[in-house]
Amino acid sequence: MTSSLSPPPASPQPPPLDDVAMRMRNAAMEAGARIMDIYRKGFDVSRKSDGTPVTAADREAETIILGHLKPFGLPVLSEEREADCAGKGHDPESLGTRFFIVDPLDGTREFVSRNGQFTVNIALIDHGRPILGVVLEPVTGKLFEGGRTGAFVSRVNGQALAGRTAIATNPKAPLRFVASRSHRHEKLDDLCRSLSGQPPVCVGSSLKFCSLAGGEAQIYPRLSPTCEWDTAAGQAVLEAAGGAVRTLEGKTLTYGQCRAGHLNPFFVAAASDELAGWSIAKIREQAPDIVQQA
Repeated sequence: MTSSLSPPPASPQPPPLDDVAMRMRNAAMEAGARIMDIYRKGFDVSRKSDGTPVTAADREAETIILGHLKPFGLPVLSEEREADCAGKGHDPESLGTRFFIVDPLDGTREFVSRNGQFTVNIALIDHGRPILGVVLEPVTGKLFEGGRTGAFVSRVNGQALAGRTAIATNPKAPLRFVASRSHRHEKLDDLCRSLSGQPPVCVGSSLKFCSLAGGEAQIYPRLSPTCEWDTAAGQAVLEAAGGAVRTLEGKTLTYGQCRAGHLNPFFVAAASDELAGWSIAKIREQAPDIVQQA
């Protein structure tokens, strides 16, 4: 006797990562072009509920990016939508195991002050790890990307990318620290001087991760608050280039966790896993009070 039951429907297959990466690049380029239009013409600045600045560039860039990502049908954790919902827009269960994290304009303070160090950040997360990341620096047209085939930098040329070149970290170079331009712990300068003999170089937005990925710096200690959208894309680029991002407990920084406001723990990004471990040990030794705050 044959069964009349139909076989269960097959689970939908995730899209090829090459297709996802292409859409992420296209989204970043279109968003970056719109950001630069607003940057050149001028803009008003308003404040979110937490007091941080927001402009039309943030919101319009987000709309563009979400439109590019929509066909994949995956959840998106995005800074501006979270701000609209007072930080209550998503929980780990609603995000699932695969989702995007977007910061349409990372470094709004840099955008407002017109120093040029702001970026567009898009990352694909799989089971807590950033497996694809795109970071675009609109002012220079540099586009950094990282994934399972490595890390690369290209330059936007109109609607296309040119000069795609592989990049890698340089952990053997003399130590050079980078730190946030706008959010730096008061003890960080002293800590960096004690470890390298010089203060950190101040860099805005996720360009700090990209400077490590390209071998221009070796260590980025972050001892002040960040959110998941600030770091996911940069972490994907850095890890693809050979670097590592570790919490002060020595664990890999992960995403979609049960953390209030999607805040990250304090962390160290470094040109290698060995350098990350060394830096964490030095921070624990020389700044135990910071470790207790983490």
